Amino acid sequence: MKERYLRFNQLAMKGLWWLVILGMMASLPVAYERHQTEQGSGRNVEVVFDYRDLLEISDTQPDPRRFIEEQLKLLGQHGVRSLAVYESTLNELKLGRRIEVFSSHEATALTQTPISPNENFTYILFTEKESVGQLQQTITEAFSAQNVKLRPWSYKNQPGMIIEMGMEEALMQTMDPDLTTMKKLKDQGFSLVVRMSNRRPFQTNPMDKLLGELQKLGVKWFIVDGDAVPGFVSAEDTVNLDKMGEMMRKHRIGLAAIEMQKTPQKGFNGLAKRIHHNVVRLHSFTETDSTKLTENITPEEMDGRIQGVADRLVLAVKDRNIRMIFLNARAVKSAEKGKIVNPLDAMYQALDRQEDGALPRIEAAGYKFGTAQSFQLVHSSWQTVAKLLLWLGAVALIALTISYFIPEIALAVFVLGMIGSAGLFVLSSSLFAQALALGAGTCASSLAIMFALQAARRRREKPVGSRLGFAIGLLLRSSLISVIGLLFIVGLLNQITYMLVLEQFRGVSLLHLAPIAIVGIYWLLFLEPMNYRERIKRTRALLSKHISVLWIIAAALVAAAGFYYLSRTGNEGQASAFERYFRSFLENTLGVRPRTKEFLIAHPLFLLGAYLSYKYRNALILIMIGVIGQASIVDTFAHLHTPLVISSIRVVYGLAFGTLIGLVLIAVWEIVVRSWRRWVPRLNES
Repeated sequence: MKERYLRFNQLAMKGLWWLVILGMMASLPVAYERHQTEQGSGRNVEVVFDYRDLLEISDTQPDPRRFIEEQLKLLGQHGVRSLAVYESTLNELKLGRRIEVFSSHEATALTQTPISPNENFTYILFTEKESVGQLQQTITEAFSAQNVKLRPWSYKNQPGMIIEMGMEEALMQTMDPDLTTMKKLKDQGFSLVVRMSNRRPFQTNPMDKLLGELQKLGVKWFIVDGDAVPGFVSAEDTVNLDKMGEMMRKHRIGLAAIEMQKTPQKGFNGLAKRIHHNVVRLHSFTETDSTKLTENITPEEMDGRIQGVADRLVLAVKDRNIRMIFLNARAVKSAEKGKIVNPLDAMYQALDRQEDGALPRIEAAGYKFGTAQSFQLVHSSWQTVAKLLLWLGAVALIALTISYFIPEIALAVFVLGMIGSAGLFVLSSSLFAQALALGAGTCASSLAIMFALQAARRRREKPVGSRLGFAIGLLLRSSLISVIGLLFIVGLLNQITYMLVLEQFRGVSLLHLAPIAIVGIYWLLFLEPMNYRERIKRTRALLSKHISVLWIIAAALVAAAGFYYLSRTGNEGQASAFERYFRSFLENTLGVRPRTKEFLIAHPLFLLGAYLSYKYRNALILIMIGVIGQASIVDTFAHLHTPLVISSIRVVYGLAFGTLIGLVLIAVWEIVVRSWRRWVPRLNES
């Protein structure tokens, strides 16, 4: 029985490789359809400015209305064609000079009429006769819904209202967007984006009426204001969310997903699903970001910051499928300048100064400016069959990796893997796809280095041929093995939810660390031909070694290096100021920035290690360091919101520049060694 199983297992090894190849082939058309989705639709980029911020800045000016008119013209001249309008509040209407607001005490002083000392109401005067009716209706509907009493009031024939609520609280209450202001902005040529919140009680008929009015004004997108989408109650109570999704589909209004939020907005994914993922990704240049453009620094430093803003916006569109840029600004008090300053002029420079501005560079990259468009997903029915082949191939790849350690269990691992993954699919299809993608990506980069270590060991035993040719060829072959992993990631996770980052590929840190651990164990215990008894003996010897102070220092250094390595991994990775400048230089020079750990560290050291492995056994350690680069190749494609073209160029650049730097290292090594051999004997003779 045992002999029969081992015979089947030996035959299965070739079959597993064929399953991997079939899985790779199945991933190619899937990747092509993803490329069609990325390139064939949704190429419009919409630049949006926060209109409320403009109102708040105008409140610091001697002539607010004139300031707003001037800035609206400048916004249009500098490429901003859309404005974000919030749901109204009394405070915003006051900033817009649509109304004047008084407390009971202020109304007493204004009218010289005594008011009850127990009264704490809000008094309103309308400043524009033509919009009194519309504002009265908006305010009445909002406060009546909360059972707050209202009554008419006037002062010197100027109409107004009394709201029986304290002024501080009344100023915060959310109402319908100010349709009169929106019509004026539309007449001036601006598209409108609305910020919608979940602060008001959800009512179907009023909401449907509002969405109809917004549709007439050309509103295509909502940006959620706050921590929950309109209609969200709880994860269990989705009735209102269903109604909101139905109404948004009816009025053809989509959602903008704000990237890199620390806390996801409640109900966003559910509402996005209900509107059939009519979603675009949004990059927010926040008020806090804008204050850095108001600081009292030298012109050279300010120029660098302006250029940094431009670089940031270009990178967001090119590298992260951003289709809406949301600009915010804030006026601040400058003690050094002795006045209130705002960042608007600096922001205009960042947008379109000559060819260095963000907008000309985005346009040069093949994008157009206009109303944002969602991705039109290209997804053929045959992808179901492709996913089946990818499933088989991913499990086969994991089994083959394990066979590098224990060859006899490859077939058993494959069978158990298929059964276990099928159970995982029943439990959660998303978890199933992510687990397979993570396993395939980890195994591919591990296999790449294990293959390289074996090849280098064999070449050291039979040193024939060109060392340089062997080193370059080994790097390329190893990288092609890593490509297997990225093909499985792209194929298994080809979902619109990943492209829009509504769902994230978890386990990126494991994708970086696991190959290092796997390759380390392989190098210590499995690289050299040994039987299992000898490996157990070596393991016991390693575990029973006495730990020296040098070992502790080395372990601390490795831990520190690992922590730094992880701190720079992923979207929230940390980088020094110099590294940010270096990244910006590479991005602006090459158009696409190669990953630093690939072309500056891992690939050059791999190349040097392969070159030296002809003579030196310890050179294999340098090849092992190359696992960082191979894991990085796979991880590049794990950023599923990055276009495939950009990721591919990044990997090619990493290999090209890494090879060049590796050749320099080899040349330096040869110069040092030959100089040593030439001069050391002469020094000994003297």
